[in-house]
Amino acid sequence: MSTLKIEELCTEFATRAGVVKAVNHVSFEIEAGQIMGLVGESGSGKSITGYSIMGLIDKPGRISGGRILFKGQDLCQEPEQEMRAIRGNRIAMIFQDPMMTLNPVLRIDTQMLEAIYAHQKVSAQLARDMARAALARVGIPSPDERLQAYPHQFSGGMRQRVAIAIALLNKPELIICDEPTTALDVTIQGQILFEMQKICKEQNTALIWITHDLSVVAGLADTLSVMYAGSVVESGTVAQVLERPLHPYTAGLIASAPSRNAQGKMLAQIPGMTPSLINLPVGCAFYSRCQHASATCHAPPALSELREDDGMRSYRCFHPLVNNANDERIKGSAGDLGAAL
Repeated sequence: MSTLKIEELCTEFATRAGVVKAVNHVSFEIEAGQIMGLVGESGSGKSITGYSIMGLIDKPGRISGGRILFKGQDLCQEPEQEMRAIRGNRIAMIFQDPMMTLNPVLRIDTQMLEAIYAHQKVSAQLARDMARAALARVGIPSPDERLQAYPHQFSGGMRQRVAIAIALLNKPELIICDEPTTALDVTIQGQILFEMQKICKEQNTALIWITHDLSVVAGLADTLSVMYAGSVVESGTVAQVLERPLHPYTAGLIASAPSRNAQGKMLAQIPGMTPSLINLPVGCAFYSRCQHASATCHAPPALSELREDDGMRSYRCFHPLVNNANDERIKGSAGDLGAAL
């Protein structure tokens, strides 16, 4: 049984201008011990997907359709009391902004011990030992001293590491990371990525890494799902998606990475703008920006699957790049993305 299986998830927000379809029929699956990258530009619905899994969608938002199956349990049908027992215990989320996690008027030890006592019956000494070990794991020096400090006494990067340590305290079965290393320097980022991979392997923990940075998921994730305008447009292994993209949007993301640009040349970019999530087109949402679009694209593209030597992959496109004459050029531009980034 998969750790998490999302089936046709829809999350929307009612506004004065209309209904924002932030997550639109999203489906994916993640196994125990697996790391999945969820990528896309800002506003594509990545974070809202994570909040939906955690049960953190409040009015004027709501989950309007689909299922979120966690170990076979549909979280969409669970009452808030049950979700509070799951949230922070079996499923943890690490937010981009650590101040969403940390209370500025409570000491670090108070907040970490509360996270332990909420889900485990342990002695005060054991709880403190767990908190100390968690801080040391994410690279915070002098953990005993730091436990006595307040959040304002930490730098932004240090606060983020504390937030990561809190998420790991109860050894969750699923961790959702919403760009948690954005505020960290490269050295600490590498350390955190290594620790997350180690935790997933040792504890058989499933991990969803939400990011817009392809260079991070290239070396971290096992599988990759690409989101655009609230929908997943392509999924597969990291090698499949980054080396042999099928959807034109995925190819555009890869080509727009600065490290892929020749020196002295203008940065590659995807023309046009993302459509409004209030008034999505009837057909393919990428139609107006796609150089391969045709009249066929005015109809909604169905989810298609393709079997390759290294496994199954899926995409939503009437003109996948595998069928285009310039496919070899696209392969060449994406094949060494991980190394180049």
